[in-house]
Amino acid sequence: MGQIWDLFISVFVNVLIWIYDIVGNNFGLAIILFTILIRIVTWPLNAQQMKGATAMQELQTDKEWQAIQKKYAKDREKLAQEQMRIYRERGINPFSSCLPTLIQFPIIIALYQSIIRALGSTPLDLLKLSRSLFLPNVSDLIPLNSKFLWMDLGRPEAVAIFGIGIPTLALVVAITTYIQAKLTMPVAANPGDQSAAMSGMMTIYMPLLLGYFAITFAAGLSVYFITSNLLGIIQYAMQGKANWHNLIPKFLQRK
Repeated sequence: MGQIWDLFISVFVNVLIWIYDIVGNNFGLAIILFTILIRIVTWPLNAQQMKGATAMQELQTDKEWQAIQKKYAKDREKLAQEQMRIYRERGINPFSSCLPTLIQFPIIIALYQSIIRALGSTPLDLLKLSRSLFLPNVSDLIPLNSKFLWMDLGRPEAVAIFGIGIPTLALVVAITTYIQAKLTMPVAANPGDQSAAMSGMMTIYMPLLLGYFAITFAAGLSVYFITSNLLGIIQYAMQGKANWHNLIPKFLQRK
């Protein structure tokens, strides 16, 4: 298993360095283009996520489901049973919207490790890197240039403002993750149902989790997060799937 995982990381390293060579030794741009490549490869999963979100959205206006919610409003156990029955009958997977996010975690870990390995500078790191390379001529590019804009992509990012280090990338990661989650979350007729509760937790936990990763790990990972989030937002908006209504605070929606 360890050898398979190491091979997986080696593939990431070689693709990153190959793109890095093509774009003129710019590792930040290489990460952005690599992220676009990942989005293309995972397109079927994202399409499944959008299909699941649409099905959940349509269910909220379904008369049969609304009648069931009203009938069993005080019986949560029976309501949950009827909800699962509706899901089975209509082929709805309530976890389909979470699947791409869960599958993204191994990619995040592999990308982080590949960034650290590709930017290695110590003799031991360079030895590990040399053993990972299998594409021709990429060894001539080592060591890589880790500078991108104001960042060192191999280290956590923070901008000094009035003498205080502010993790600006982490804030952008958290905000774009939150926006993407809200845009893809269906409006629930009954905010207390299972799907609404699960979606609500995801919109809170994921921005916090990815923001923590951005603070803790190399800035190159933050570049990946932000690029992936922006691509997701654009993708949903272009297909007319983005639920912009979710970005309006609830107290303003009532007015």
